Amino acid sequence: MPTQSPKPVPAPAPAGFRGVFALGGRALPAYGFLARLPAALCPIGTLLLINERDGIGDAGTIAAALWLGQALGGPVIGRLADRRGHRPVLLVACAANAAVLLALVAAVLGGLPLGARIALAVAAGLTAAQIGPLARARWARLAGEDKALVGAALSFDTTLDEVGFMVGPALAGILAVTVHPASALLLAAALGLVFGTLFALHPTAPGPTGPGAAARGDVRLWSPGLALLFVVAVLQGASWSGANTGVNALAVAVGSPGAAGLVWAAMAVTSSVAGFVTVARPGRARLTVRLRWTIAAQALLTLPLLAVSGLWGAAFAVAGIGLAVAPHLIALFGLVERAGPARRMGEAMTLAGSGLIIGQALAAAVSGPLAAAYGYRAAFAVSCAAAAASAVLAWAAADRVLGPVQGPVQGPVQEPVQGPVQEPVQGPVQGPAWEPVLEPDPAPGLSPSSSSPPAPSPGPRRSSRGRPPARR
Repeated sequence: MPTQSPKPVPAPAPAGFRGVFALGGRALPAYGFLARLPAALCPIGTLLLINERDGIGDAGTIAAALWLGQALGGPVIGRLADRRGHRPVLLVACAANAAVLLALVAAVLGGLPLGARIALAVAAGLTAAQIGPLARARWARLAGEDKALVGAALSFDTTLDEVGFMVGPALAGILAVTVHPASALLLAAALGLVFGTLFALHPTAPGPTGPGAAARGDVRLWSPGLALLFVVAVLQGASWSGANTGVNALAVAVGSPGAAGLVWAAMAVTSSVAGFVTVARPGRARLTVRLRWTIAAQALLTLPLLAVSGLWGAAFAVAGIGLAVAPHLIALFGLVERAGPARRMGEAMTLAGSGLIIGQALAAAVSGPLAAAYGYRAAFAVSCAAAAASAVLAWAAADRVLGPVQGPVQGPVQEPVQGPVQEPVQGPVQGPAWEPVLEPDPAPGLSPSSSSPPAPSPGPRRSSRGRPPARR
């Protein structure tokens, strides 16, 4: 009887940027970046448009309504994406959001009553496509059990967010001055419709994460670890918002209100650099350790805000804070990926994103009146207090609550193959050559879902069958 030659053991997946691009190709990050720009364009675009016509009072109210809609709608869209698959949910959300943004612009330019504009702003927030959180869920699924690759992909995607929130406000301000105050919202509608659709139709779009139990909601979402991370996200958003309010109040106090956006962009620049460095050199510390230290660093770097007296000092202070922001968010979303249930990962990611928005809205409601009554340093004090509370919470509870769900950041260890190795397959996404054969799609263009009980990670496996699945 002829002997069959042994098949080679799969090689480890490439790390860092090479590993991320091998997962989804180069088009996926481009689509994801351009499709998430509306999240950065819409709030500042709303403020610029309405402040130009109706004053800062109405502008703040309508921007807050937009934030409220995003905070409420994010987890709903995430849950629908987990149940129905990313593709149909994103296609509907992108089309609906573009239509609502156009209606909001028409309502403002047409002078509709404040109530109508508030309702449209809430609808715009509710239909926001949540590209950032769903992109992180998609990367986590693609990386599968390789936690080093998961970490690199989430780090890369979080850094794209930082770059977007640097480019978005600057682009909105330039368009408002050179074209028209409504142009930022019109651009947001176009980008969301075109690139959100391309992101939805990309071959990596996951299908439903499982029938039956997931559809009935039997997979529990909340856990002590996810609750802790949600609170940390709220405090992070509050720290941003207090600092942002203080910068705007300082700019008004020194007679240069238009400079506030440029000062705030300094944080996005340093945060983006720190994020790319984290992708290239992630280190091997446990995620809880990284979370604690990055939050502590951010709390310390926030304190110089209390001493600033001019825009240059504020720019240097917020640039220093930015050095800790992206590494902190990378650790935060990395832990969300491990603490959240695999079948509801989109919902878990959007929940953390909603926490950031809720924190910003709450801190804006507090720091704005404080800055009006006591000066810009009162708003900076809100930022410092939120950062300090987040650091205390992380140091007191992170290891105890989150320790069991994650270990050192490292690549998979190859073990002896216990059975035949799957043949490589060719697909539209150029990933590692040793991808396992997936089960047939239930519908054309959707990612596969199995009728058998799900593994802890819904992504394709990157190691031999003999290795037990890693715990999320």
